[in-house]
Amino acid sequence: MTAIFLHIEIRRYRKRLKRIHASLGIGEIQVQKWALPPQLEAHHLVSIGPDIYQRDQLMIPEAAAAWQQMVQSAAGSGVVLQAVSAFRSVDYQASIIRRKIEKGQSFDEIFRVSAAPGYSEHHTGKAIDVSTPGFAVLEEEFENSEAFSWLTKNAGQFGFRLSFPRENPHGVAYEPWHWAWENPDRVGQ
Repeated sequence: MTAIFLHIEIRRYRKRLKRIHASLGIGEIQVQKWALPPQLEAHHLVSIGPDIYQRDQLMIPEAAAAWQQMVQSAAGSGVVLQAVSAFRSVDYQASIIRRKIEKGQSFDEIFRVSAAPGYSEHHTGKAIDVSTPGFAVLEEEFENSEAFSWLTKNAGQFGFRLSFPRENPHGVAYEPWHWAWENPDRVGQ
């Protein structure tokens, strides 16, 4: 019964994405061009506390626990890790894309820095954009921070990986601030 329910949910999700993409004028060719894998939207989420803008941020429980452990470990090394953005619903992602279209950006420009709805790791509740005091938010300069250096050396111990390194196979812009949790076996080690 569970497999049947999952199949039905996935079909509904795909139909929902097609409707959203059509409303934005996004064709299948644009989605496929960037070769990002589809991402299911998480439903069981917990708070990780406020981000730098004082908005409550959410992640799936396992990723949230790993994030909290990683923040504490970094703090023990004198490094401050701050959340900028974690879970994003498909609808919220669509609103981001819609705003960029309204500003006159082309799909090529948009998809270089933002995933199409249904393709963002943020939908999974496992991804988080990270910042640290003294550095511009969501800018490449983050790679020059102690926080980035610490993450590069230690994030894997908590199950996090850098999603979009330079020259990644998806053609997405380099995002030193975007990290995703993927390995429950390494959390807390």
